[in-house]
This record gives sequence, structure tokens and C-alpha cells, in this order.
Amino acid sequence: MPMQFIDTHAHLYLEQFKADRAQVVSNAIEKGVLKIFLPNIDSSSIEPMNQVVKAYAGICHAMMGMHPRSVKENYHDEFEMIREELLSGEYIAIGEIGIDLYWDKTHLREQSLVFEQELDLALKLDKPVVIHARESFDVIFEILQQYKNKGIRGVFHAFSGTPEQADQVIENGLLMGIGGMVTYRNPGLVRTVQETNLQYFVLETDSPFLPPVPNRGKRNEPAFLTFIAETIARLKTVDITEVASTTTANALELFRINNQDEQ
Repeated sequence: MPMQFIDTHAHLYLEQFKADRAQVVSNAIEKGVLKIFLPNIDSSSIEPMNQVVKAYAGICHAMMGMHPRSVKENYHDEFEMIREELLSGEYIAIGEIGIDLYWDKTHLREQSLVFEQELDLALKLDKPVVIHARESFDVIFEILQQYKNKGIRGVFHAFSGTPEQADQVIENGLLMGIGGMVTYRNPGLVRTVQETNLQYFVLETDSPFLPPVPNRGKRNEPAFLTFIAETIARLKTVDITEVASTTTANALELFRINNQDEQ
């Protein structure tokens, strides 16, 4: 059987793919990408995301959540729209959620409140979470302590942390999404990948962002997942087939997707 991959995080509904989305999906399939999971941003992205899922049924699957950078003072109405959509639609996960303090710390309180409400929904609906953590690991881990041993499952999107932070992720029962940054010679992330068992990883591109070497500076796309897998295989001195099979199995189990669905 040829290698099969899952891109657990790609924004295929964004304008960057408007002109050639069909070709991008075709490129991914040719490279063995079996599934592409789409994280939501806010109420404005719901319709375009669901249109892509409808157009590529069985390949693309949608999540529902409120990106932390979309959380402002008046988040209540926006979050209520997200909540109602999550309760009424068919979504495989609650994402992309979390806390982002990279650009602005003004709305830390609001981001924390929304994050906690989304974690509560994850428990209520028994869905995994996809966590965006930028300059916010300590804050997120502090919040997660309230949910320890309650059944929260999910993935830290675009993980770039140290082995010590990876241990904290694992202690909380979560996985790590490894993307293009692993190809950037980030010493901490390189050591994390080398020292952490593959069973705690899933693959992602975050397309159109964070393109892996050798495509830095270009638009990222799911087909580039193979460059990420090759880098992980080299760092762990294993065959790429092991990276593919293990991370694909991890993703299917976490998101509870049947790899025979609609194939």
C-alpha cells in the first residue's frame, strides 16, 4: 500500500487558494494526502470553509472554533454564533482555539474565558480540541490544569516547543502537530522531535502559512506535507513510511475518522 498522510491543519478556504484550489487538492492526493482537516477562524470563515468541505467531501473535514486573535472586548455575539454552529453542524473538532499573546496581550482575559468555554464544549460534545498557543504556553497549561483527567483530548497546533514543554503536553493527554517549522533548524523543536515518541505526533501544514524547506517564501499547501515527514524521519532515523503510518493512525484515532469513509 502506498504511503498515506493526513494534513490535520490547513486553511484551504482562504483567498490564497481561490484561483487553483482544485489543483491544490489534486496535488495533495497525488502525494498520498488522504485527508485534510480545516480549522475555523471566526464567523466570517464558516461559509467558505463549509463550501470547500462540500466540494471535496470525504477528503476535507471541518472544525469549528474561534481563533484567539478574533477574540475582542465584544466577543460575546461572535462566540455565540460559533457555539450555535458547533452545536448544530457536523464538525470533527473544536478549533482553532487557544491563546495568542504574540501580537497583543490586551485581550488575555477575554481569550482565556473563551478558551475555557470551548474546552467545556469539548467535554460536553466529546470532541478533540485544536489549540493555538503563541507566546502563551504557560497560560494555556495553567488553564488545562483545571481540566486534567476530565477527558480533554486534542492537539497543540504548530508545536515548536522544547522537550520539557512536550512532556507537559503529553501529561495533559494531548498530541503535537508538527509542521513546516521542523524544517527551519529550530534547535528546541529538533531536539523535541528526536526525543519524543512518534505516537505523540500528527502532521500539519497550516497552509497557506509556514511553508517547509525547500519552499520557504512560497504559498504552503497540503502536498508539502511530505517535506515535513521526510525531515521527521531523518531526525528520528526511521523510514518515512513509519512516520506516515504512525501519524496517520494517530490522526484517525484522535479525530475519530474512518479512513474508509466516503472513499
